[in-house]
Amino acid sequence: MKPKILVIEDDRNILRLVTYNLAKADLDCVPAVTGEEGLQVLRQQKFDLIVLDIMLPGMDGFELCRTVKGDGKLKHIPILMLTARGEEVDRVVGLELGADDYMVKPFSPRELVLRIKAILRRGKKEETVDERPPLVFRNLKIDFSKHEVLLGNKKVVLTLVEFNLLALLLERKGRVQTRERLLTDVWNLSADVSTRTIDTHIRRLRRKLGPLGKSIETVRGLGYRFNEGV
Repeated sequence: MKPKILVIEDDRNILRLVTYNLAKADLDCVPAVTGEEGLQVLRQQKFDLIVLDIMLPGMDGFELCRTVKGDGKLKHIPILMLTARGEEVDRVVGLELGADDYMVKPFSPRELVLRIKAILRRGKKEETVDERPPLVFRNLKIDFSKHEVLLGNKKVVLTLVEFNLLALLLERKGRVQTRERLLTDVWNLSADVSTRTIDTHIRRLRRKLGPLGKSIETVRGLGYRFNEGV
């Protein structure tokens, strides 16, 4: 079966552009023009991913994202925010609410398709049990089989991207990971597609790890590395 995508967008020209390009990429699309309509459809049908605008009439995209991620039956559905609001604060809010990715208009339809397929691939990987042994650094433990991160006795709540990003940096501690490498290994995107969310994810990850977050070091002009000496 084709992956089923719900596209919630009140600009009908953009809605047609998105659904046309996703259909060309062999994705099954269902359109909605308001948050309320999108939520109603979500509760009636099963979806593999949501493409969500923020500036919607009535219930906006932030409120809808919060509602979906707070619903036990819907929270597993990944969300890609596609919006004209490109300020860093909007990007951070969207990711904090649980969005898996964030794209700013005007956008490349090709990049949108690539990002959607990358999110869908990550989801398929999560359906299988990861038998890798746990990664341990000081009081940090990454348990792959449970998909769980512990800091001491406290569980650290991470998004799928944050979990994979932390695991990759820790597995390769001491080695610089370029942004291009992160695109390939964490986002499953080809290196010729840029993303502006990497730095936001790193900042959020550092904050969630508290003092240990300082171990994720920025290497100016290159990328990031996990520095075990910090």
